[in-house]
Amino acid sequence: MSSGRFLIPARRCARAAAVLVVAAAGCATPPPPAPPAVPYEQKVAWILQLEDQRLLELKPPAPPPVETPPPRGRRRAPATTPPPSSSPDLSVLVRDPDPRVRRRAALAIGRVKLDEGVKPLLATLADSDAEVRAMACFALGLIGAGTAEAELAPLLADSEPLVRGRAAEALGSIGARGAADAIGRLVAEYSRSPAVAAIAPDDDAWPAAGEAEAFKLGLFALVRLRAYEALAAAVLNGNEVITSWWPVAYALQRVEDPRAAPALLYLLGTPGRYTRGFAARGLGAYKHGPAVKPLLALLDPAAGSGLELTVAAVRALAQIGAPDAVEPLMRLAAGRGTQPMVRLEAVIALGDLGNPRALPVLQDLLTDEWPALRAAALSSAASVDEEAFGLVLSGMEPDRHWRVRAALATALGNLPAESVLDRLRFMLADDDKRVIPPVLSSLTRLKAPEAAKVLAERLEDPDFGVRAAAARELGRLKPPGGAELLRKAYEIARPDSAYAARTAALEALVEYGAGDALDTVRLALEDKDWAVRVRAAELMRKLEPATEVAPLIRPAPAGGGPAARYDDPQLIAPEYSPHVFIETAHGTIEFQLAVLDAPQTAWNFVALARKGFFNGLEVHRVVPNFVVQDGDPRGDGSGGPGYTIRDELNERPFVRGTVGMALAWPDSGGSQFFIMHSPAPHLDARYTAFGHVVNGMEVVDRIRQGDVIQRVRVWDGRAWQ
Repeated sequence: MSSGRFLIPARRCARAAAVLVVAAAGCATPPPPAPPAVPYEQKVAWILQLEDQRLLELKPPAPPPVETPPPRGRRRAPATTPPPSSSPDLSVLVRDPDPRVRRRAALAIGRVKLDEGVKPLLATLADSDAEVRAMACFALGLIGAGTAEAELAPLLADSEPLVRGRAAEALGSIGARGAADAIGRLVAEYSRSPAVAAIAPDDDAWPAAGEAEAFKLGLFALVRLRAYEALAAAVLNGNEVITSWWPVAYALQRVEDPRAAPALLYLLGTPGRYTRGFAARGLGAYKHGPAVKPLLALLDPAAGSGLELTVAAVRALAQIGAPDAVEPLMRLAAGRGTQPMVRLEAVIALGDLGNPRALPVLQDLLTDEWPALRAAALSSAASVDEEAFGLVLSGMEPDRHWRVRAALATALGNLPAESVLDRLRFMLADDDKRVIPPVLSSLTRLKAPEAAKVLAERLEDPDFGVRAAAARELGRLKPPGGAELLRKAYEIARPDSAYAARTAALEALVEYGAGDALDTVRLALEDKDWAVRVRAAELMRKLEPATEVAPLIRPAPAGGGPAARYDDPQLIAPEYSPHVFIETAHGTIEFQLAVLDAPQTAWNFVALARKGFFNGLEVHRVVPNFVVQDGDPRGDGSGGPGYTIRDELNERPFVRGTVGMALAWPDSGGSQFFIMHSPAPHLDARYTAFGHVVNGMEVVDRIRQGDVIQRVRVWDGRAWQ
């Protein structure tokens, strides 16, 4: 008792403790509510927006602080907002719990192509999901991340074949030559797999079995690395090849090493039109003399070689410079029953061979009903006998078709100036503006005395194609005072909906050097068209390599085209894959749009088709055994819809029937599209594949340059559009 303390009964202590607990509870701040879950559709919408605007994250303005009453007796503290479970940030989305989101975010990082995206992708290489790991590899290849070699190389030993293949592909894309031997061992390992052994020579189905897909991707990586030794060790047994599947022939002809020629000669005698076609291409490129006899045999109609193989043989014989090919090529060129595109290639090859014996056949074709054949015959006739061509030309009236007159202008630029300058001057008055660019080019090439004056005048032409050509030639000629003219030309072109004249002025200015070009190139970094910004950034890196230009051009401006909303269900989770029907005089081509792999590109194509953009357009480009290309309202390869769209590079390979978006440089697509005649792996991950032909490839094979698209319709699963 002397201590001065009071003893409290136990029941009173319990009541007091309860009161204290209640009081404390009344004073405590309740825990914040769990952030709402972000739905899958919202995450995909963010991803679509980020990759389209070429950003890694969206930074919205900070929200205003939330006012909460302070506890009694305490100072008011600023409220904090709990972090969301996910946000419009690709480095966050690539760690999402849903592997579908992680995979799609990784692809978007690759499409954005910023160095800051490399770090989150490297972390994703360890993802538990094989498809996510494979996509992270693919995305690193899109960025071209040379620093990623050390992290990618171990994935060549991943447990999943597709991941190994994508790692090899990425190492090839970033130029990791130190990985060539390891990739070669991967290819050699899978070359012995049953999946590769059982595959047919012409099989281009995608995706193939995992082992076959990895084998193919490894081959293509060795091509990009120009690693002949590793390639040969993996697929050759002496001069024989372990498999006649076409990717092997492609790799041997594309690796640019003449030591591959004997193996290609072996493959020329194996089954498969793709395999033999690639073998023929390689033998021509390597100028392999022993291949002449078997190549000539392929020109015999009785051989039944088909379009692709015959064309490959024609080109190869011209590259080799085989005199024995002149007579067979003359027969093909003159044969009215010959497939038109084979005739055209034979005419071009005769010009390349330059043998005067072909002149009579070429002269006969100058009056053919097909403008493309007349144009080719005219160009080849100028090559085989300049003197005789001059006599023929003196008696000719201007051709009725602009394409033939344009070909003549180009041909004249390769002849002695004194004999052709007057004709070129006369052609400057042509009524069709599409003829003027090759005239300007030839005047520049021949160093016509008045060339600089003519180019300066044409920089103000109403036609953007003429202005673009004048700017390009001024950059080649580089007359005094030309830089000032080009700066003015850029200003004149700024209101254009087309980008050609602006970028041509920029490129020509760079030829004058940094002092003359920098201010205008900096101005172009903020151009209204993203494609111009991209080209300006490339030029700025050339002028000032130390300048970090990537942030200066972002975010990508909204395009002038019919872009879809990022949250549109047709982009995020479409119910159907729309089918496009291209109607021509030869029949109908039907292709399925790849709406998940290239949503904005597919949407853009549908929107253009809905308004009849493609109806009545000429097919302006056909390269047999390669592509058919259309979608240019000008018809000369320089036209478009008046806006550009972003690339949506994806894993779809360019094989027979693939539909792709044509480009002048990255992110410069719009309306021009192409359909593949045969595989072209060098286009993979460099052009947007947005569809595949499901019916009518025989129609594609019959299309000629100048044929007209009668109508394009779209079936969206519910109705025609």
